[in-house]
Amino acid sequence: MGVSYQPGLPFSTGPDQGDRSTLAIDDQFDVAFANLMARFESYNKHLYRPNTYLHKWWARRCGSTFRLILKHLVENEYQRDYYASGGLEGKIVLDPMMGGGTTLHEAIRLGANVIGVDIEPIPVLQARAALSDVPLKQLEIAFQKFHHRLRVALGRYFTTACPTCGKIAELRFVLYGLRRVCRCGPVLFVDSTILRYESDGNVIQICPRCHAVIHGTEACQCQSVSAQLLLVEKGTKVCAVCDTTYQDDLETPYYARYVPLVVVGQCPEHGLFFTSPTPADLNQITQADARRADLDFGTREDFVVKPGPKSSDLIRRGITSYLDLFSSRQLLYLNEAIRVLSSFDRLIRLNLALLVSTSLEFNSMLCGYKGADKRRPGAIRHTFSHHAYSFPYTALENNPLYPGRVSGTLMNLFHNRLRRARRWAFQPQERFIKRGAPRMVTIPGEVDVGTEVTASSDLRTGARRFLLIQGSSVSLRLESESVDFVVTDPPYFDSVQYSDLAAFFRVWLKRLVPAEAKWDYDLVESAVDPQGDAEGRYEQILGAIFVECHRVLRKDYGRFIFTFHHWNPKGWTALTLALKRARFTLINRYVVHSENPTSVHIANLRALTHDAILVLAPIEAGVIREWTLPPQINKSDSRQFCEDCATALGWMLNARIERAKVEQWWNDALR
Repeated sequence: MGVSYQPGLPFSTGPDQGDRSTLAIDDQFDVAFANLMARFESYNKHLYRPNTYLHKWWARRCGSTFRLILKHLVENEYQRDYYASGGLEGKIVLDPMMGGGTTLHEAIRLGANVIGVDIEPIPVLQARAALSDVPLKQLEIAFQKFHHRLRVALGRYFTTACPTCGKIAELRFVLYGLRRVCRCGPVLFVDSTILRYESDGNVIQICPRCHAVIHGTEACQCQSVSAQLLLVEKGTKVCAVCDTTYQDDLETPYYARYVPLVVVGQCPEHGLFFTSPTPADLNQITQADARRADLDFGTREDFVVKPGPKSSDLIRRGITSYLDLFSSRQLLYLNEAIRVLSSFDRLIRLNLALLVSTSLEFNSMLCGYKGADKRRPGAIRHTFSHHAYSFPYTALENNPLYPGRVSGTLMNLFHNRLRRARRWAFQPQERFIKRGAPRMVTIPGEVDVGTEVTASSDLRTGARRFLLIQGSSVSLRLESESVDFVVTDPPYFDSVQYSDLAAFFRVWLKRLVPAEAKWDYDLVESAVDPQGDAEGRYEQILGAIFVECHRVLRKDYGRFIFTFHHWNPKGWTALTLALKRARFTLINRYVVHSENPTSVHIANLRALTHDAILVLAPIEAGVIREWTLPPQINKSDSRQFCEDCATALGWMLNARIERAKVEQWWNDALR
């Protein structure tokens, strides 16, 4: 790798383990190189590992970091090089909480056989689609057929007319204002009346009185009194006339609270245009609304929003059904996609179903508008631009069937997700950094695809085989000591309950691929409580998972490795007690860069930008590592904080210390 290693801390072996073979990661890890790669990757993770990003998932770690972890488990010194292919042939790697599937992808590339487990169906489906050997040509032909059939069935709902030449044009999107009320009556709220700043200094805006779309900086010439509802920009709390606070209309279904204001289309001759809705435009919406009640998605109970840490935000706004988050045209799109997909072969159907599902992040009435600046790529602020639901004043109804590669369309997502992922999977590339500048290099002999098996016994031979299990890792149908390495990224104490957010997609995937997963599953064994009550449960479930990892892990050279950070003393207390219960000891710890500090998900938060990589072994391995309890935890520096906490963890795992004292120490150290 050509860069310096961070030396590890020395250890000794027990009397029965004098001939024990050690692993490179036990006493060294290339932290400088890991940080260099992670600082590039953390800004645009989906561009570095496209095959792991077929579908929306949250809180992914850098693939380069996990590749480096796995490379430090390779026996052959020459194959430990980051840019060398393979090295884990004949090994079995388990990720008991796989989430986005980073460990599986990185281990498959190195030739290992892998086991991925998650209680949530979406990670399992994404891993199956991404790791299966589906030829790109087959996907391209299937997508063209699928897209064509959708456009034939629904194209008439997504057209408009060019205001310059009057010819039929493709609809790009429609902008809506949110109806709210005060004592005077209803008004329409928008994020801004400015629609676009042009590069020549002109402005496209909407008149707050008559709703006309104005090109230029001059005021609209309409009369001061208009039949249209007054437009009010966000930030206005109280009506200037009646002096009452504006309120949401919670009695009206969410999608129907929005009123169409601006149609944006693409004319072949005159290009992009912004215009007011015509009677024909409004008639399309009316026709779609008329079909809405006849759409049969099965039992409506499946779409009921259940209370949770994030979904409760929906309920507080009077949204009790996931169906209400979509316009009628968007539901027509979903209904037709479900119908058309039923005729495709299994893996093709799965890939296209994930494509439709992930497109909903750009095709719901939770999408906002961010296209005012002409230099800004894309107009859509997608549904989960933050790790939560957000509710725009200016909602954007996208055209998912638009034939061009623009933000949020099926066509664009196919090329950016599926097509790019397939190409990368058969020819993975890495960034090679020279003089601070990255360039792409191909890793000869590597692929990010494998063969799915249904029995753990099939993992004893061959290479790049994968076993996917939907369920809890509290109890695994795996033989004892059958796994060489456990490498994972566990959920953090009081972290976002992603199963709660994932229900937005899950209700549709259940209909797109009904036979592919256990859709009615129990979250009782999820480490993060779906109701947001983390007290006690995190330690209990995590401890049970760690005990099971200890059972299936080889006791001679087996290693349990994961990344972790947390400010909360309860998180470190729970982790300490869970690991002690499972009889693991800390061999070493390394601290690496993990988060982009400008990420909107951690902006303005007291967020750590580093992870501790914890390298553990079963106590039975006989490894004795002496740790010194730090006198205090440095809380002013992210890197040092993680190192101090990891060091304290190592000391506590070796010490005979009561539960109460573990809790007290962490509370005192991190208060």
